[in-house]
Amino acid sequence: MHVSSSEECSDLEFAGFENKELMIQVGPLNPDDRHKAQSALFASCLSSRLFAFHTLCCSCFSFISLPGMCECVHCLESLPQNQALSCVGAAWHPEESLAYPSLHCVLVPASPPLWPSSHHPGTASVAVAGLLAALRITKNKLADQTILFQGAGEAALGIAHLIVMAMEKEGLPKEKAIRKIWLVDSKGLIVKGRASLTPEKEQFAHAHEEMKSLEAIVQEIKPTALIGVAAIGGAFSEQILKDMAAFNKRPIIFALSNPTSKAECSAEQCYKFTQGRAIFASGSPFDPVTLPSGQTLHPGQGNNSYVFPGVALGVVTCGLKHISDKVFLTTAEVISQQVSDKHLEEGRLYPPLNTIRDVSLKIAVRIVKDAYQEETATVYPEPQNKEAFVRAHMFSPEYDQLLPECYPWPANARKMQTKADL
Repeated sequence: MHVSSSEECSDLEFAGFENKELMIQVGPLNPDDRHKAQSALFASCLSSRLFAFHTLCCSCFSFISLPGMCECVHCLESLPQNQALSCVGAAWHPEESLAYPSLHCVLVPASPPLWPSSHHPGTASVAVAGLLAALRITKNKLADQTILFQGAGEAALGIAHLIVMAMEKEGLPKEKAIRKIWLVDSKGLIVKGRASLTPEKEQFAHAHEEMKSLEAIVQEIKPTALIGVAAIGGAFSEQILKDMAAFNKRPIIFALSNPTSKAECSAEQCYKFTQGRAIFASGSPFDPVTLPSGQTLHPGQGNNSYVFPGVALGVVTCGLKHISDKVFLTTAEVISQQVSDKHLEEGRLYPPLNTIRDVSLKIAVRIVKDAYQEETATVYPEPQNKEAFVRAHMFSPEYDQLLPECYPWPANARKMQTKADL
């Protein structure tokens, strides 16, 4: 057993640290030594004090549900207070025995993350997926939109950054993409020169006079898309919704805050005050709405459950070294592609949740294909059939029959025999 750790290298002189990565290999192991090896690997990660944790725990392989913290007993006991822990990928080495595989764990140095909480990359990805689906209705590009956020917290900033990436992919320079996005926080419109702006907010501050009223801001900016992520119930007033309908033939209105009591507006309010022309999505579930024309619209719910199963499946299947922001943009693109024209006609911006297994498969396959193309996968040899490779790693609740087949005794063998019959 061999564990490469900071105990063998002084300070920052880790093997491979020039590439901002540190490979720690444990194996092959027998069942008795495996727990000891995991503990040693875990301790070596902690001793370096250079890493911030994401997604997977390299000690127990469980997903981290709390921001930067694994909840399993072993990790909680081993983790020093205030020490963030994160493993960005874990995969079984294909050339080792299936019974005693090696564990390859790639970690990245700690840095200020784009996603301050484990929930926000999912929120950003699913929000951008909804926007991309909405563009199939508006018949234009993301770069053509002017987007106003009610809220400027972690969720809003995460969505904004992913929108900028998507606009850049369309060919718009980053500086121009940023100018397409406006944010409103508790103190009003975020503009240059306003006091007490954080560096994250400063990036989206534009030259404009200070404004406090959301209604006045909407009338001034005239956005094509309005996104609510501030958890202020009823923030999208009747006047705001009517103004959005006045500025745009098909206004994009996302009330993403939850629970329902915190939603910026309900689906019924949105459709009513925009004469049914709004392209609506919400963070909370809303019942279908029937318009005066008789058309029934089914509001789309932007839920993280569209994102994480597919991302996790793709990452673990190919042993992706680093979960970059590009992964979440790719995920958004795949989700939007699963929305049919019929779904759009019904007002849905997301595929039905009962198709989540197929959606997750397509997300994972795309992540795996990109990982091998970009040489960031760690599971080799590269599988030729990526879909079959991913599908083989999917859990199925269907089991083979566990009971043995039973056959009845022949009738003549069950017949009672007497001395007279002999």
